[in-house]
Amino acid sequence: MSNVDSFGSKGVLNVGGTEYEIFRLNSVEGAQSLPFSLKVLLENLLRTEDGANITADHVRALAGWDPNAQPSTEIQFTPARVIMQDFTGVPCVVDLATMREAVKDLGGDPKRVNPLAPAEMVIDHSVQIDVFGNAGALERNMEIEYQRNGERYQFLRWGQTAFDDFKVVPPGTGIVHQVNIEYLARTIMTREIEGKLRAYPDTCVGTDSHTTMVNGLGVLGWGVGGIEAEAAMLGQPVSMLIPRVVGFKLTGSIPAGATATDVVLTITEMLRKHGVVGKFVEFYGEGVAQVPLANRATIGNMSPEFGSTAAMFPIDDVTLEYLRLTGRSEENVALVEAYTKEQGLWHDPSRELKFSEYLELDLSTVVPSIAGPKRPQDRIELTHAKDQFRKDLGNYVTAANEDALDEALEESFPASDSPAMTSTVRHSAAANSNGRQSKPVPVKTADGREFVLDHGAVSIASITSCTNTSNPSVMLAAALLARNAVDKGLTSKPWVKTSVAPGSKVVTDYYEKSGLTPYLEKLGFYIVGYGCATCIGNSGPLETEISEAVQANDLSVTAVLSGNRNFEGRINPDVKMNYLASPPLVIAYALAGSMDFDFEKDALGQDSEGNDVFLRDIWPNPVEVQQVIDSSIDEEMFAKGYEGVFDGDDRWKSLNTPEGDTFAWDSQSTYVRKPPYFEGMKAQPEPVADITGARVLAKLGDSVTTDHISPAGSFKSDTPAGRYLLEHGVERKDFNSYGSRRGNHEVMIRGTFANIRIKNQLLDGVEGGFTRDFTQTGGPQAYIYDAAMNYQAAGTPLVVLAGKEYGSGSSRDWAAKGTALLGVKAVVAESFERIHRSNLIGMGVLPLQFPAGQNANSLGLTGEETFSVEGVTELNNGTTPKTLKVTATAGDGSTTSFDAVVRIDTPGEADYYRNGGILQYVLRQISGK
Repeated sequence: MSNVDSFGSKGVLNVGGTEYEIFRLNSVEGAQSLPFSLKVLLENLLRTEDGANITADHVRALAGWDPNAQPSTEIQFTPARVIMQDFTGVPCVVDLATMREAVKDLGGDPKRVNPLAPAEMVIDHSVQIDVFGNAGALERNMEIEYQRNGERYQFLRWGQTAFDDFKVVPPGTGIVHQVNIEYLARTIMTREIEGKLRAYPDTCVGTDSHTTMVNGLGVLGWGVGGIEAEAAMLGQPVSMLIPRVVGFKLTGSIPAGATATDVVLTITEMLRKHGVVGKFVEFYGEGVAQVPLANRATIGNMSPEFGSTAAMFPIDDVTLEYLRLTGRSEENVALVEAYTKEQGLWHDPSRELKFSEYLELDLSTVVPSIAGPKRPQDRIELTHAKDQFRKDLGNYVTAANEDALDEALEESFPASDSPAMTSTVRHSAAANSNGRQSKPVPVKTADGREFVLDHGAVSIASITSCTNTSNPSVMLAAALLARNAVDKGLTSKPWVKTSVAPGSKVVTDYYEKSGLTPYLEKLGFYIVGYGCATCIGNSGPLETEISEAVQANDLSVTAVLSGNRNFEGRINPDVKMNYLASPPLVIAYALAGSMDFDFEKDALGQDSEGNDVFLRDIWPNPVEVQQVIDSSIDEEMFAKGYEGVFDGDDRWKSLNTPEGDTFAWDSQSTYVRKPPYFEGMKAQPEPVADITGARVLAKLGDSVTTDHISPAGSFKSDTPAGRYLLEHGVERKDFNSYGSRRGNHEVMIRGTFANIRIKNQLLDGVEGGFTRDFTQTGGPQAYIYDAAMNYQAAGTPLVVLAGKEYGSGSSRDWAAKGTALLGVKAVVAESFERIHRSNLIGMGVLPLQFPAGQNANSLGLTGEETFSVEGVTELNNGTTPKTLKVTATAGDGSTTSFDAVVRIDTPGEADYYRNGGILQYVLRQISGK
């Protein structure tokens, strides 16, 4: 539908002799007093106003935004483009390929299924750290990556040729968010529409929650589920409520000794405590100009960790400098400056904007910090890290029997050999009443290294993930710290798996140019790949002897990574406690070798003269860090690094790629299979029905993340997913990860709710993907997948009961897809995280909320009851009820009823639910049925 332009906003902007069609914000009363992020949304509505889905009333509602009101007005946001990574992107392309066939079956033209907005995918989630600590690691890991993922890569190359406006950045290039800010982001988009060159703000949605990294560049964007991303690619707007906007004022500048990572962890803790779920955060004030673009991007990146939808920085001179540095054309830079100044989008620090809520941080108060052992918002000041580790260890280790401890100590450290050592370890074991327990385990590796592992040992030290590997200030600080450590004669401990996985090849270039690479390598920090790696769970296996010692002795070893995610079970199956830290601190912990370490008081080692060396002795001077940045990074590096970025290397070019408008599915493939979403789908949707006779698949507590729900990381042979692959002729060594097999629904539904740390309260003290199967007498313990299939065979619908913040974490489409395919019809939780709630609706699953102040336990629900949900049929009349009556019937016939709040928040979401999901809705629209 063409633009209506009720406000006469269409005009022309001349920049350097080129005329651009623009939609002027000053044509709407109230526009200029809006926060930066809402101005971008307002322009979006002006440009897409069609009189039906997007009306003049929507425009007025946004222009007249009341900062104090609770969100209630729905608008339709049309992102300029979609960005994907390969784990979440593969299912998008699988679904598009399946939709082409479904359109054909409904009598339509398969070519109508095509991205209508530019869609770009960066393959960055597939590299695993199998090889580390040597010069051949990068090449060998890439070889293994292609061997493991050849089928998926062939499929993606087919997609690149079959679909218009879909581009793929091949493996080994960088991390999606860094490639986005360094190359793909336009800041101001241009596109020819009806014969005119139109300019408008770059906006995007991405299939990774850290899409918000681009907010640092002044680009409004956030993570959505793969389900919503597909709809956006197909021209469907994203339904959203006009949000509250939290103004975050920055003053001062970062002190010496602190890093951008420390700032981010401080902001994450502040905003999580304040409560910003579903809100925009916008940074303003005099301090903004003091924040380099890389630091802005680091802060924007962590938006999902503090829970906000977006974390925006405005556009200013710092933005323009970065665009020039990264090789954007002068025409583009000139357009960004002229457009933002014309539209009132240029940052004016002297102007106090209106916000819904206010916070402030004086950057000079930031101190070195880490976060852990399982949540990014749990910040720990570095000076308290040892004490906090000892307190937290009690949650991971049960107090040992004193005699058993004595026996273990005597075996490991005979008192006759080393009375001092035995005494030290015993003292350490009893260090505090919260259970700081020692369990020294001697290990000897195949190559002759001998050492003792204990609780707290740093088994993984990884500079990885988009949060920091895009930031020269912390990456070069790490390299300088490595140089200083090597000069003092320090080495990494022999049990630490060390790695560097940069966000782009530019990092390698400036490491080389600065001459610092050899120092990193001397400490074992070789480049292992360009991708997410450790942060996504692709840390690769620990060395066999270390893994066996950890498992046999139930050691609580640790991982330290420069990433943004440290949830339980995510980083490595052998590692219980995970900590986020800046790149220089990652190296410091590799030198220390343990979390049970106080950097103020404990020496990292001795220099050649026998003097103790402390962290303060090797910490890099920020002045020198800046000097190295200035002398090592230039425009040419970025231009060279992104030359032919979509072409790929010889491996990519030599892939055998199928051709044709529809994909030739391989019935033998264990990576890419045609999903069942559209089987038996009719041109008109069936009416939605009430839920009766439902059983509880899982009863879960608070803060269950999409990592707990969705399959992620590696899995073992005795799991349903492992059994499936073995039955299909796949050897254990070739299992790969869940993420790499997202294009195969058979693997993914078997891994849904199968996280090794998930706790289903239907069972006592059992962790992992198990439930009680009430199709069997007495409800015995069973794998969740096996029980769900039994329920499906018996025609029994399923529900999930949960606590607060259900579905927080990454925007994993399979958390919703797997839930739906297991037969879950409704999730009843105390509260939902934004993306997962909308994804459940997108898969036809009903999100319901317990009445305020109530939960499953307060209502006396055990999860053994049979459930019914009444009133769902009201949705067939085009209305959405505010509450639905839920009744739980116990085995003795007694009932508990409550009115659950219906979390279908917009009319658009109601349409999706009525159609059985967002894909079915879009498919019916495309086929014209």
